[in-house]
Amino acid sequence: MLVYPSGIDLSSRALQHLSGLLAGHRRQIGSRWRRLTCGRQALLVLAHLRCGDTYARLAAGFRVGIATVYRYIREAVDLLAARAPTLDQAMMAVRKKAYVILDGTVLPIDRIAADRPFYSGKHKKHGMNVQVITDPAGRLLWASPALPGAVHDVRAVRTHGIIGALTEAGVGCWADKAYRGAGGTTRVPYWGRWATLSAGQQAVNRSHAKIRALVEQAMATLKTWRLLRKLRCSTTRITALVQAVLTLHQASSDAG
Repeated sequence: MLVYPSGIDLSSRALQHLSGLLAGHRRQIGSRWRRLTCGRQALLVLAHLRCGDTYARLAAGFRVGIATVYRYIREAVDLLAARAPTLDQAMMAVRKKAYVILDGTVLPIDRIAADRPFYSGKHKKHGMNVQVITDPAGRLLWASPALPGAVHDVRAVRTHGIIGALTEAGVGCWADKAYRGAGGTTRVPYWGRWATLSAGQQAVNRSHAKIRALVEQAMATLKTWRLLRKLRCSTTRITALVQAVLTLHQASSDAG
């Protein structure tokens, strides 16, 4: 098998953060020897999350077994996911904002047509529904646990308790038409054909669209982690992967 060097479009802060977590974890469990150092394990995990490299490619590149790659990635992902902000923790940051932006995305998964609970009729693909909260600048504050793609956005926010938490925090929330009827402090654009809306309603919708456009930056940031563009793992692991990515993203941003 041929092996070649490659680059990862991440700053060294992500590597340092994950290496530190792994070093602390190894001390805690009393791990004496590993095939890879903490830094090399962190690099392996980042290559998987950021580049979407498969276990087989990583095993060849780092000269370890596929089973070792699996264990190293699972260990690191669980460590990172455990440090992702909960909804209550995110609300502490939300209270300092003038408003937040709420949106949902469907992360594609490799499921067949028979797996109806995972099929999103809106996006015409199988996937997992993830809700995202960003600040007015479009920076990621929180990402929800993943639900099957067939779950509608309104049902998803109610399941996670997002609307109640935002209402209790007293913070306005801008969302798209998919969240009609969500209630609380949620603001959605006027419903109807453009020609049937009054001039005032059209102006409100234009302003609303400009504000919500910033959430697309957050979605694009989330999907720069290429593994999330096509998930081939068990659906029970997707929440941990999303939360691990969120932790790494916020660690890098905070350090900057």
